[in-house]
Amino acid sequence: MKRNPVIPYAIIAVLGILTMIVLSIVGLNQQQQIEQAAENGGEQTEEGQVMEPEEIAQSCIGCHGGDLAGGSAPGLQNVGSKYTQEEIHDIIINGIEGTAMPGGLVTGEEAEALAAWLAEKK
Repeated sequence: MKRNPVIPYAIIAVLGILTMIVLSIVGLNQQQQIEQAAENGGEQTEEGQVMEPEEIAQSCIGCHGGDLAGGSAPGLQNVGSKYTQEEIHDIIINGIEGTAMPGGLVTGEEAEALAAWLAEKK
């Protein structure tokens, strides 16, 4: 007896459709979690907890280099000898117009902690 050649293709099609349904359900659940996190202000640290300046500086290494010695942007290893803590804080908050340095990457207490840490680098 000859088997029907359509059956293997039908099985593959059914399995593909089931896989798409499962992935859609999982994705929908993740989308709802993301929306809830956005409504709650994203991931929250414990109240009053501020990240260490070294952790905050991780967002700087893309331009300023892994050891902050410079990359596509100037190095920050001696930035404290060039700018005061207040000037560094202003640059962190507002950026530098006409350059690739954006403002607002770090705000609030984290910006203050980062400015103090960078001001010590002389």
